[in-house]
Amino acid sequence: MMDIEEESPMSGSLKAMTLRNMSSSSSAFFSANQSPFFSPRSPSLIPDAAPGPSNRVVHLDAASPSTSSIIQEPKFDVNVGCTFPDASGNSGDLQKLDRISSSVGISSSSISSSCYHRDDRYFAKKERRDKKDRCHRTSSIPDSTSCSSYRLRNCDVFIGLHGSKPPFVRFVNWLRAELELQGISCFVSDRARCRSSRKLGIVERAMNAASFGIVIITNKSFKNPYTIEELHFFSSKKNLVPIYFDLSPADCLVRDIIEKRGELWEKHGGELWLMYEGLEQEWRDAVHGLSRVDEPKLEAQDGNWRDCILRAVTLIAMRLGRRSVGENLTKWREKIEKEEFPFTRNESFIGRKKELSELEFMLFGDVTGDAEKDYIELKAKPGRKNVTIGWGKSNMLDERWREKHAGNGCKKQKEPVVWKESEKEIEMQHYHSRLKRGKYARRKRGRNMLCGKGIACVSGDAGIGKTELILEFAYRFHQRYKMILWIGGEGRYIRQNYLNLRSFLEVDVGIENSLDKNRIKGFEEQEITAISRVRKELMRNIPYLVIIDNLESEKDWWDHKLAVMDLLPRFGGETHVIISTRLPCIMNLEPLKLSYLSGVEALSLMLGIGKDYPVTEVDALRTIEEKLGRLTLGLAIVSAILSELPITPTRLLETINRMPLKEMSWSGKEDRWWRKNTFLVQLFEVCFSIFDHADGPRSLATRMVLASGWFAPGAIPVSLLAVAANKIPEKCQGRCLFRKLLQALTCGFTSSYIKKSELEASSLLLRFSIARSSTKEGYIQFNELIKVYARKRDVPGAAQAMIQAVIIQGSIAQTLDHLWAACFLLFGFGRDPVVVELKVSELLYLVKRMVLPLAIHTFITYSRCTAALELLRLCTNALEAADQAFVTPVDKCLQKSLCWRSVQTNAQLNPSLWEELALCRATVLETRAKLMLRGAQFDIGEDLIKKAVFIRTSICGEHHPDTISARETLRKLPRLISNVQVHASTT
Repeated sequence: MMDIEEESPMSGSLKAMTLRNMSSSSSAFFSANQSPFFSPRSPSLIPDAAPGPSNRVVHLDAASPSTSSIIQEPKFDVNVGCTFPDASGNSGDLQKLDRISSSVGISSSSISSSCYHRDDRYFAKKERRDKKDRCHRTSSIPDSTSCSSYRLRNCDVFIGLHGSKPPFVRFVNWLRAELELQGISCFVSDRARCRSSRKLGIVERAMNAASFGIVIITNKSFKNPYTIEELHFFSSKKNLVPIYFDLSPADCLVRDIIEKRGELWEKHGGELWLMYEGLEQEWRDAVHGLSRVDEPKLEAQDGNWRDCILRAVTLIAMRLGRRSVGENLTKWREKIEKEEFPFTRNESFIGRKKELSELEFMLFGDVTGDAEKDYIELKAKPGRKNVTIGWGKSNMLDERWREKHAGNGCKKQKEPVVWKESEKEIEMQHYHSRLKRGKYARRKRGRNMLCGKGIACVSGDAGIGKTELILEFAYRFHQRYKMILWIGGEGRYIRQNYLNLRSFLEVDVGIENSLDKNRIKGFEEQEITAISRVRKELMRNIPYLVIIDNLESEKDWWDHKLAVMDLLPRFGGETHVIISTRLPCIMNLEPLKLSYLSGVEALSLMLGIGKDYPVTEVDALRTIEEKLGRLTLGLAIVSAILSELPITPTRLLETINRMPLKEMSWSGKEDRWWRKNTFLVQLFEVCFSIFDHADGPRSLATRMVLASGWFAPGAIPVSLLAVAANKIPEKCQGRCLFRKLLQALTCGFTSSYIKKSELEASSLLLRFSIARSSTKEGYIQFNELIKVYARKRDVPGAAQAMIQAVIIQGSIAQTLDHLWAACFLLFGFGRDPVVVELKVSELLYLVKRMVLPLAIHTFITYSRCTAALELLRLCTNALEAADQAFVTPVDKCLQKSLCWRSVQTNAQLNPSLWEELALCRATVLETRAKLMLRGAQFDIGEDLIKKAVFIRTSICGEHHPDTISARETLRKLPRLISNVQVHASTT
């Protein structure tokens, strides 16, 4: 129930506990946006709370700490200091890099600027009521205004509500946070929970000052005298904006409510004014007033929350005269319509009703709609009803729980979950009561499924349908979130994919944004700062759904320090997280283990729509299903073949069985899995044979699949993939027996697929479910199993063709992850071997066109210092190896054939290429030096810049502009080192 914390004297400052799920502008009576000196995104220096009387807080909800919101009354007379970021224009990465050597330094003067600013903090206070412990989350605002200035301030929107159910509170929190994010100040109150006349007086003054009044109407609102009064008040001022929550305007008719007509009002209707001893005519006038509102009717049903909130924000902004807000929201909606989901929805999705309901319950703690009847069993499971949540480093909560239950002889003991947070990682630990049963104590498994905490993990074998399940869930429930944020969880790319959210969240994670004039941050600190900026946006009261698909490891691949928990907001907030993985367990969470489709569902998936086979053919389908191991990927390919070709299941089974297996080398877990699923490999080969028969030997479609194995895990542009496919040398293979067999199966198919263009070839891959369409126009994506198989086929020239295609058509803006994939093949990161070796001329072209811009962009735009510097280090090694080959003596046979006997090295044979190689190495060294200076690595930077100066002086001379530029950077080093030492001595 909603309640209000009564006034009580308190001395001293309260200890703040900062929670991750709150925004910088949430849960206060007056938004800080009212101040002419403050914007919702202004950074602030948070002071310590001053001693004074306790805050008076109105709790929107106390039923669930994870979804409760708090409304705070302001205190009085405290000034808060804050700083303003300097305005800087947009410039290219190269220009930013050129400014690094001059911008890095230590300022002797400190920045001091003050303004009035509202500070959001959270305090934990436990009270004992009715012999039950309740943990109330409260928001504390230091005294920021005097009582007189409080009366003079105006509020843009007053939001009146009455209700405490978690979905209702979640909707209100989202609405308030979205309004404040757009600079619209809000005052939120459920006046039925105010227990003193002073609090009611403050709320009434806010109602008088508000420009508009949003009243959220539910089926219980007409029983509340305060809601009736709010409807009267704002209707008379002609500024009422009603929002119907799980209602429609047609439901709110006076006669239907009084006479209890309809299923809704049979339970909640009647002469409702009698429930609060009100006047009938006033009640009738208030309800009638809803029908006289001229504004568009805003209805918040289960499937349109996002649209309703955005319409409400746009409406209020336009009536306040803020057209830019409406324009920005329109642009944002156009952007997410194209880029929110990575894949189009699978219209052939079958089954998984139980798993979808279980995901909903794990995230929301409740199941709605048709799934509610089927899911009562999970909600009724014992043992997780009263979960105690403890925040911080202390174990006192756990100790109190142990003391409370010590000696209790009841059989069912609850296991409290204690969340611990440190600067590096968060881990969930389950503590078990060690009650002895008889002579021995039995310890339960310390891993359980958390429900209603906004976190879910889906685990299962490769190809079983994890991504399909999560994608279907996202499409079904996307209206409950502001945005679906899809992150590829592959080890090498997860950090970059996470930082790519900056464009959706409108966060600057660049290195320039991390510049602190008082000191130089190290590389690790700069990377953590960039990640924390994205993470902070996910902690607002705005709900996002973060999906990490195909998580390969809990630790980061680059430094093995960053854990996946460091990327996520704290569980229990408005943002929800779904993780799919092949790992059996992550973060001590019990995953939702995805099993195979049932026999009926698998058969329906293979048959498709409108097909009926005799019993013998159905038996063949069941045999195919068993041999495929019931993998959803294989079943979908079989369904596509049956729908595209005039072939029966029996003939298809015979064809797959007769397809020979290629010899491929597997290792470790891969060997066991692929040996177990040889039938799936044969099915892949059947598809390739179909493509080759349709378009000649080594068709474009087949070569596109073979080239896809060397690209990054994300979506691939069809044009780029076609260029790579065309670079693979064609080679006829003797498949006479199977071509004759397939020719009989695919009669009429050949003529329609001869000499297809790249678009037609990609369409062929999509129709046979080898690839899947992306929401990005002109992009397709391949399942990881297909890409692994394409790599293991080890087609000569496929990897090199991919690199050549990236060099020709790759761009940082469109194919950033594929540029990195090419670098992995060229330079051999970590323990990986070098897959492709280029000629010196090709290597120089690649370094200039791809490697240097990629490293600078990664460092400057994403603050990925470690990755950028490692790329440049490996590039330097490759250039030095090429240079070493140039200065080695040439073969004696070559010397005898030359007219000039004095030529002894390759550098003398091709001096211009050798000079270009040396100057390219100097450029890479200078770039590395400038980046090292940005992280205060002065010793390493000095060595690198000296090498660059030596090379350029030897080749270009002392007076060349590039040599002078390098010397200038070297000349600044002593001053920078001196400033760092001075600053270190004064701190």
